[in-house]
Amino acid sequence: MSVAQRKSPALRAALTIFLIVWLLMAAFPFLWTLWGSFKVELDFFSITDWTDALTGPRTESTYGSPFTLVAYDGAWVQEEFWKAGINTTIVCIFVVCVSLTIGTLGGYALSRSGYKYVFWLLIMALIFRAMPPITLVAGYLLPFFEWNLWGHLATAAVVLVAINQPFTLWMLHSFFMKIPKDLDESAMVDGCTRFQAFRHVIIPVMWPGVITTGLFSFLLAYNDFAVTVMLLEKENQTMIPKIAGFLGTTQTEGNVMFAVAAVVSATAPLFVLVMFFQRQIVSGLTAGAVKG
Repeated sequence: MSVAQRKSPALRAALTIFLIVWLLMAAFPFLWTLWGSFKVELDFFSITDWTDALTGPRTESTYGSPFTLVAYDGAWVQEEFWKAGINTTIVCIFVVCVSLTIGTLGGYALSRSGYKYVFWLLIMALIFRAMPPITLVAGYLLPFFEWNLWGHLATAAVVLVAINQPFTLWMLHSFFMKIPKDLDESAMVDGCTRFQAFRHVIIPVMWPGVITTGLFSFLLAYNDFAVTVMLLEKENQTMIPKIAGFLGTTQTEGNVMFAVAAVVSATAPLFVLVMFFQRQIVSGLTAGAVKG
């Protein structure tokens, strides 16, 4: 009899209840924000009765329904949040593509190198990644102003790649180290060059690790605030600084709800992305190697 079969009904029920409660607690902030994004500010942030956020009396009296899309219309149309979404997409695609290209080539080369400097090079990369990004950005500002590079999406994307690359290199190097060198040698015995062995043999095995690393690179660029707020002008903002801009104008009624709607809009794609790649992410984090 297996361990699962030996579990008592009471224990299984307790574990199920615990899992349900934990999931509800973890999902509550997003679900509450999602619900509130369809209300007016006086309902969602009511100081007289918190149940107004559930029933929406002021929302219904104003728009004839307890739900409204005014916050989304204000964020996406009135404040042109869609431009920030396009900017974020451009930056994320650039960061992921460049980081993975350099990271896979560099990580593979370091994992197959027999020189002792590889360890110290990786340690230096890890130290560089551990530094707060805000301290690194400060050093870029003067040349960017002098060379008229400040405010452009390409500038922020390049800096994000520089900040993210040590982590990508370290992570992919760890994945490559778990792949037996016999695969490379067997492919080259069969007539492949080193690059052909890397492309046709190693990368297919490494695919879960590449996807996992690419997702982390995407999240770094997607959620970044310090770099983008310092290097981009208002017209080129990405989504996170744009949301912060809504919160900075709370004296205008409705702008807080613009931020709430924008937060939901920015968070929803992350849920979809993680759900879509969940199998590859788990495989990459737990294995990152080849079996036998």
